[in-house]
Amino acid sequence: MSKSAYGQPWWASAVFYQVYPRSFADGNGDGTGDLIGLRERMGHLRELGVDAIWLSPFYRSPMADGGYDVADPCDVDPRFGTLADFDAMLAEAHVQGIKVTVDIVPNHFSDQHPWFQAALASPPGSPERARFIFRDGRGPDGSLPPNNWPSVFGGPAWHRERGGYGGPGGGQWYLHLFAPEQPDLDWRNPEVPAEFGRILRFWLDRGVDGFRIDVAHGMAKPDGLPDMDLSVVPSREEGATMPSLMDIRWDRDGVHEYHRGFRRVLDSYPGDRMAVGEAWVPDSDRLARYVRADELNLTFNFELVEARWGADTFGKAIDASLQAMSGVGAPCTWVLDNHDVDRAATRYGGGDLGVARARAAALVQLSLPGAAYIYNGDELGLENVDLPDEALQDPTWERSGHTDRGRDGERVPIPWSGSEPPFGFTSAPSSWLPMPANWAGRTVAAQDADPDSTLHLYRAALRLRRELPDLLGREFEWSGAPVGALAFRRGGIGVVLNAGAEPIALPAGAVLLSSGPLTGGVVPGNTAVWLRLP
Repeated sequence: MSKSAYGQPWWASAVFYQVYPRSFADGNGDGTGDLIGLRERMGHLRELGVDAIWLSPFYRSPMADGGYDVADPCDVDPRFGTLADFDAMLAEAHVQGIKVTVDIVPNHFSDQHPWFQAALASPPGSPERARFIFRDGRGPDGSLPPNNWPSVFGGPAWHRERGGYGGPGGGQWYLHLFAPEQPDLDWRNPEVPAEFGRILRFWLDRGVDGFRIDVAHGMAKPDGLPDMDLSVVPSREEGATMPSLMDIRWDRDGVHEYHRGFRRVLDSYPGDRMAVGEAWVPDSDRLARYVRADELNLTFNFELVEARWGADTFGKAIDASLQAMSGVGAPCTWVLDNHDVDRAATRYGGGDLGVARARAAALVQLSLPGAAYIYNGDELGLENVDLPDEALQDPTWERSGHTDRGRDGERVPIPWSGSEPPFGFTSAPSSWLPMPANWAGRTVAAQDADPDSTLHLYRAALRLRRELPDLLGREFEWSGAPVGALAFRRGGIGVVLNAGAEPIALPAGAVLLSSGPLTGGVVPGNTAVWLRLP
């Protein structure tokens, strides 16, 4: 179905499911998730009721940053299978009525990409180096970085070449806003946008339905690459935080022309092909610029990710997003979790309380107007895993001098069945990240047998979302609610979130779904309800 019930493109109200391929399902028995495992588990996604998949990188990569260091963006890494495996997975998804979108990583390549290897083998000022951001160092011998920019993963955002034209004493420096193995591309060089047009067409020709644009706010750099005010950079301990307007590394005006180029490629194909941007920007008004009529189709609204648990914080996040997107006529794109942030159940307090709050937040997210993204494991109520030091693989762990544990805790594989690790994820003795022994009750099989499980809650919510036209339109109106709660209506559907500890009166109407048990005509604390209003 390419059009929604309201005549909008399919993506305007779709529920997307993020598959982190290493952690979803292992089909070849090596302990790492792959495309074979995804194809074999497609029935889980169909039964869950999602409209589309967002597949995180599966391209050839040294895996210095979980595959976001791409060495060949038009081939499958052997860890995940082959192009034939991709085609088979895509065909199976389409048979099941599920669209497939894939990650594109335009800010940087891997240092093993042929372009960068050619740059290292070429002299300063060469066309090969002009595809990246090489600069001479500061100081009398060039031994200081060209500016003071920090890397997202810790340490400076510059690395000095060694060997080759670098010589024993070192040569030029290259920019890497992430890991040194991820050299930033120079998008002012026409070869770069042309190459990404080719990459998009390669996957569109294979039949993909769209793309998620990684670091969509990062491709344009300020002229002259001046020093920046380091006081505006938050510490990673502060969690998911929007960058400051004064952080000149991000959200430069020039980035929008690059997205217009993506859009021109997408619009040249049939079937409402789409792109969603990962744009961490200072406010919702800046975010709306990414989804103007000739730019990206969607962009993640991260306000709910940033919002602490509470009716006021959720209400402000929803208001800011709705107002900004309405100004450009774009739908909101609601997110609670992804592979880069602590899971919602952990952010909201952990344990039974955190899971209860995450279930309630899911009912809020899935009842808001627009598109929604859920992360693999959300439907099981998974929390972050406290992994042993020796298991950590995120580059942040090493780059921070072992002070920041990184993102591995939210990337632990999905438990499918059984009573002990690896819980049916793989036929190997263990998974690429270790799974906790106490997850027997969290497996898909265990929750399938429990009608009160988080899995059944998600299935019910997605079924109702498909069946109730009021949840697919854009109508939204706040309703009165007691302190500590929020309420809104979507046509004839009412939604109530009691984010406080004390129960509140259950509004009039027929209960369609609740995130927790309801008794005595009240909504308990940390509970959300959908109602058919009288």
